[in-house]
Amino acid sequence: MKPKPLISNDNGSSRESKDNEPIINTGNLEITGCLDEDTAFLRKAFHVPKNKDVIFREFSLGINPPVRANAVYIEGLTDKALQDDSVFQPLMLLSRLRWDTEEGELHEIVHKKLLPGNQIKVVSEYRKVIDGILSGDTAILFDGGKKALIMETKGWEHRSVEQPGIERVVRGPHEAFTETYRVNTALIRKAFHSPDLVTEMVKLGYKDRKNCGMMYLQGVVNPKLVKEAKKRLDQIKTDYIGASGLLEQFMENNTFALAPQVLTTERPDRVINHIIEGRIAIILDGSPHVLILPMTFLSILQTAEDAYLRWPYGSILRIIRALGVFLGLFLPGIYIAVTAYHHEMIPTDLLLAIAGSREQVPFPGVVEVLIMELSFELIREAGIRIPGLIGTTLGIVGALILGQAAVAAKIVSPILIVVVAVTAIGSFTIPNHNLVMSIRFVRFIYIILGATLGVWGLVLGFFIHLNHLASLKSFQVPFLSPMGGHPAGPGTDIFWRRPVWEQKGRPGFIDPLQDKVQPNVSRYGGNRNKGGKPGDDS
Repeated sequence: MKPKPLISNDNGSSRESKDNEPIINTGNLEITGCLDEDTAFLRKAFHVPKNKDVIFREFSLGINPPVRANAVYIEGLTDKALQDDSVFQPLMLLSRLRWDTEEGELHEIVHKKLLPGNQIKVVSEYRKVIDGILSGDTAILFDGGKKALIMETKGWEHRSVEQPGIERVVRGPHEAFTETYRVNTALIRKAFHSPDLVTEMVKLGYKDRKNCGMMYLQGVVNPKLVKEAKKRLDQIKTDYIGASGLLEQFMENNTFALAPQVLTTERPDRVINHIIEGRIAIILDGSPHVLILPMTFLSILQTAEDAYLRWPYGSILRIIRALGVFLGLFLPGIYIAVTAYHHEMIPTDLLLAIAGSREQVPFPGVVEVLIMELSFELIREAGIRIPGLIGTTLGIVGALILGQAAVAAKIVSPILIVVVAVTAIGSFTIPNHNLVMSIRFVRFIYIILGATLGVWGLVLGFFIHLNHLASLKSFQVPFLSPMGGHPAGPGTDIFWRRPVWEQKGRPGFIDPLQDKVQPNVSRYGGNRNKGGKPGDDS
């Protein structure tokens, strides 16, 4: 049997073709200028006529003498009305030129004198033509022209801008990102008007060729950070990246870490605040979440509403959130350790109440905790998977009924229901979903340590956990910064919020080019009731 040929793929690798169908390696191949050859190449690249979505519209330019042309686009990704008004009508009906008497090549004449569109690119490589077609643009090829025109004609259906689903605030903007790349970049630029805001775009994936943007503030962000982010994006070798969650796993330092090293957000205002501090935002086409890097543990615990409230209230909310992290992580383990090994730590009346409530329970404490924790995890997961209001109802009613039935059946004690409920509520205060998942996993480790070694097991586990977090880095920035000898800089908003007129500095551990966001005196009448005028830097 004759072996199937090995055909080069887009990434330079080779594999066997299926059914002897060629896999086109566009590489850096340039347009030939022969319309028939160029059309045949593109038809082969898009698997036409088998592929019915790609349209080849042949026509003649309405100039003297006429010139054959071909418009290539994908059905459903383009705006047909825009195509008719901005492409076909000007080229076929409204053009009255003798191009043989005009100066310049044909594509230059068409670009400057015939096409009214404001976003037109001149390309000479097949790869760029294919990328433009896949992005919803219309490619125009000419007979005798060695360059093609890519006309902006995007017009697919997309979700409109809505309120954030997770990061809701009472006071502040109520806009969230969508799955459309240009809508997301526009939301950021609409709220932040600065010519220093730079957007660099790369293509990710060999087969998908998805747009990925990197936004940062020129003159503030550290060039080394930009270089590192570009390097990691360029080193991603895969056929498809469908969501920001996959991109995060490709870019993070340690994929086996017990904490996220990149912040994920759906709020444009939060992205802007981090960009101003000197961080980088990564926007992936098709994903309603934006990645922000580098990121630290304390920054992940912050929310957008912290900044919109007066500074005492924002600080109190952060303390409550830190308490929620502690309860969600340690409370079940502490309960097991104290009730099993350290009775002397419990007041006598409470100890007698716990012993009385567990008198008829046949299981040891650790089995009780594991049963209820696993039950709550099942209810939580089921509530997410069931659509609509039924999922919310299942989560509330299921937890109430399950807890009451378990106590009535003498499977668990009533005080354990309180412990598990407080643990779940504490985990709900954490604003980052990835961090919540980490805490839900590590919590079971602390339960086992508390059941086997008591409080000393919890201390040992905390020491190992803290050492692990201290070893993590987010784009060369220590994850626990500014703790551990990494300066935050004067007037920096890290944990305890300061009055807004005292928040003068950017985080020093990300090493921005500009240390200050505002001068020392930033409001009329001076700061801290001192004299001074706005703009004074003394």
